[in-house]
Order: sequence, then structure tokens, then C-alpha cells
Amino acid sequence: MATVEELGVKQRVQWCPGCGNMGVLAALKGALAELGLNRHETVIVSGIGCSGKMPHYLGTYGFESLHGRSLPVASAIKLANTGLTVIAEGGDGDGYGIGVQHFVHIMRRNYDLTYIVHDNQVYGLTTGQAAPTALLGMKTKTTPWGVVETPFNPISTAINGGATYVARGFAGDIPHLKELIKGAITHKGFALVDVLQPCVTFNYLNTYQWFQERVYKLEAAGHDPKDRAAAMEKAMEDSKSDYKKVPIGLFYKEERPTYEETLPQIKDTPLVKHDISNVDISTAYEDLE
Repeated sequence: MATVEELGVKQRVQWCPGCGNMGVLAALKGALAELGLNRHETVIVSGIGCSGKMPHYLGTYGFESLHGRSLPVASAIKLANTGLTVIAEGGDGDGYGIGVQHFVHIMRRNYDLTYIVHDNQVYGLTTGQAAPTALLGMKTKTTPWGVVETPFNPISTAINGGATYVARGFAGDIPHLKELIKGAITHKGFALVDVLQPCVTFNYLNTYQWFQERVYKLEAAGHDPKDRAAAMEKAMEDSKSDYKKVPIGLFYKEERPTYEETLPQIKDTPLVKHDISNVDISTAYEDLE
């Protein structure tokens, strides 16, 4: 078991001062420490972007993959060793743009892993272009007259796509976000935690103050996360209210067999612990001839 201090690293964080990624990092550290997880049994997998540096700042195993590819790498790690706690990290451009095909298919398979998305509505690393979740009318370097595309809705997509734990947090409320992450990690199945994460350098619209004036907690509003229809309604609420009300918290949760549990090869014993000393592959392809 690791403490918050032990989960730290000597390397200095390179994010901009005030970046919302700081809140995500603090919440994740707190969640890992409070859950009593062993560092050598925890793997953080990231894509490319500002959020891609997350494995560098945590004292666990880590892997920084290609742009938009954190989920296939994370799922491969989970299949190889189901005993590990696997957490994928990515930005909204990383995961909802170039990597959205992985997002869609991993949900219906229901891998037992957690996906934390740093949703700041821009491509921060490449200096502020519009990302898939950018709001209509938002002016950026690539949309000088304002975004004309309907924003991608990760919450409704996740509920409809088969994710079994769907939550949204706010980087400006670390205690609340920490609890959502703890719930995601302990949940058996694919868990999405979409984090409203202000980019203080390139997003002048969705600031900390902007979110603080709009967010409210689902649990305080009496929302039942077992009610799928109600969850979908809440998932669409922010756009229907013209983003004057933005719900955060646990939208939806259900219990369903995980992908790993349906595979007889690894259902009882992780792949890395199989005894292969007596395996004979000389006749492996005979049935194909």
C-alpha cells in the first residue's frame, strides 16, 4: 500500500501553473492511496497531449502510448495480467477525437479498467485548437469565427455504448473527483470518468469560474444512477439548458460480466501466471489445414 507521498516522484510537474491537470493528479493520488493499492500492481497508461504526462508524475508503473491509443494498450495489459489495476488516461482530443473508435468498442466489451479523460475542450499541447467537446461558437485558433459543429457528448455516448460506470467530475473539486475515481477503480467493468478540466492558457471560455457557476452534484439532486433513462436525460441536460446547468457525479452504474470473465483462458488464472512448461504447439495449426 502506498501513501500520497510515496505516489509522488522527484520530477517537477511541467504543466502550466493553475492547470486543471493538477487537480486530476491530486484526486488520482488520493484515490490510489485511500484504496490501499500497491504501486507494483497499478499501471497508468496515457496517450499524447498534456494529459499524456500523467504516468511521469505518479510512482506506479506507467506507459505513454501513441496519440489516441491509451485504451488498446490498457486493454492489452489487462488481458495479460488481470490481477493489475489498470487506469487509462487521455484528453478529449486524444480520446474523443483520434481515439474515439477505441472508446466506442471497449465500452461494449466491458473491460475491467478505468478511463479518466481530461476534458478541457481544446488541444492544449498544440496550443489551443478546438477539440471535439468544444462548445458551439467557441473561438479558437482553428475556429476564429466560432465552432459550428455540435459538441461530442461523452456521457450519453458512454451510457448508450455499454459502459457500466459513467461519471463526470470537476478538477476544481478534488474531494468529489477523488470519490468518483475511487468508485470507478473498485467497479468491476469499464468505468469512464470524464473530468471538466480548465485549460488556463488556451481556453478563455470554460474557466474555473465558468464551471463553478454552473456545476451541481447529481447525488445532491437525488439522481438514481441505476435508472438508465434518467441517466440519459441528465447526460443531455447541459446542452438542453444551454450550458447554464452542468451536472457532475455518477450518472450511471450497472453490473455486467466483464470481458475478461467471459474468456475461459484467463477467467481463473491471469495469463502471465499460466504454466507453459508442458505446452506443445507443434499441432496448433492442424485443424486449419
